[in-house]
Amino acid sequence: MKKTLHIDEELLREAREASGAATDTEAVRLGLESLVLRQAYQRLRKLRGSNKTAVAPSRRRNDASSRKQTVA
Repeated sequence: MKKTLHIDEELLREAREASGAATDTEAVRLGLESLVLRQAYQRLRKLRGSNKTAVAPSRRRNDASSRKQTVA
């Protein structure tokens, strides 16, 4: 999809250098992906501790599943 955008040239140059992007298009795409991921992370953080009945999962495997099966 083509869009006409007005972006500060210095900002775009800095974004390309910081991201290692080869093109302006790649720099913009990487920036947008980063923004989307950051917002998803922020929404997830807001949920932290919101379920008062949640129980932490066991951090160890039970003995039966952690043993390697040997072939005779």
